Amino acid sequence: MMSKSVIARSLSFLFLAVLSLAAILPLIYTVTNSFVGSKEFFQYFGGLSEYGQGNPFHLIPNRVSLESYFTVFLQRPDYLIRFWVSLGICGLIVAGQVIVAVLGGYAFAKFRFPGRDALFFIIIVIMMAPPLVTLVPNYIMLDHFGWIGGYQALILPGIFSAFGVFLMRQFMLRVPDDFLEAARLDGAGPVRILFMVLSNCKSGLSALIVLNFIDSWNMVEQPLIFLQDTSMYPMSVFLTLIAKYEPALSFTCGLLAMLPALYLFMYFREDIAGGIGKSVIK
Repeated sequence: MMSKSVIARSLSFLFLAVLSLAAILPLIYTVTNSFVGSKEFFQYFGGLSEYGQGNPFHLIPNRVSLESYFTVFLQRPDYLIRFWVSLGICGLIVAGQVIVAVLGGYAFAKFRFPGRDALFFIIIVIMMAPPLVTLVPNYIMLDHFGWIGGYQALILPGIFSAFGVFLMRQFMLRVPDDFLEAARLDGAGPVRILFMVLSNCKSGLSALIVLNFIDSWNMVEQPLIFLQDTSMYPMSVFLTLIAKYEPALSFTCGLLAMLPALYLFMYFREDIAGGIGKSVIK
C-alpha cells in the first residue's frame, strides 16, 4: 500500500503535468498547423469565420505544406517588414527603459534626497494602475508635441515605464552600502560604482529586458490609439488583420511573432526565475 507522501507526490506530478500540457499545447497547435495548406485550412477552420463549417481542433496536417511560409517569406514581404519594424520599436523601448530604470533605481536605492520615499510611492501607484488609465494623459501630451501618428508615440511612453525603476531599485537595495563605501575609499568614481552595482544585479537586468520586451512586443491599445496609419501597425496589431483578411496565414504569422519572445525566454530563463524571485520589497 502506497504511503500518503507517495500519493501526494504522484498527484502533484499529475497536476503539474496537466498544467504543463495546457501551457505548451497552444504552441504545438500553432507550429503543426503552420504547415497546413490554404485548402486544408478552410476545410478544418472555416467554421471559425464566414467560410463555412469545420473542425477547429485539427492538430496534425493531413498533408505537410510550405505554402504559407512561401507567402510570408517570399511572396508578401510586407509581413516580414512588420516583423522587423516591431522588433526595432521594441529594441528601442528596451534600450531606453534599461537606461532609465538603472539610473532611477540606483538613485532611489543608494541616494538620500528630500521626498524620495513619497516619490517612490507615486511610482508604485503608477505601476499598479491599469495601462488604460494612462492612455488619455499620454495622448494629450504626445498630441501637444505633435508626435501622434509616429513611432515615437509608442517608444517614449514605453521607455519611461515605472515598472523598470521599481524592479531595479529592489535589486540594487540588495547590494550592501559598505561595498559602495569601500569602492569610494579605493578612489572609484560614480560611474564605476554604478557598474559595480550592476555587476551584482545581472539577474534583475535580464528579467527587466525580457519582461519589458514581451510587454512592448504584445502592446495593442497604444498602436490603435497613437498610430493613425494602419500600414504602420506593429506585428501585434497586424496579426488581427491577418486573421480577418488572410486567415490561412494566421498560424505562420503567429509562429513568427512568437519567436523573439521565445528566444529571449530561453536565453535568459535562469535569470528570469532567479531575478523575479529575488525582487522582494525591502
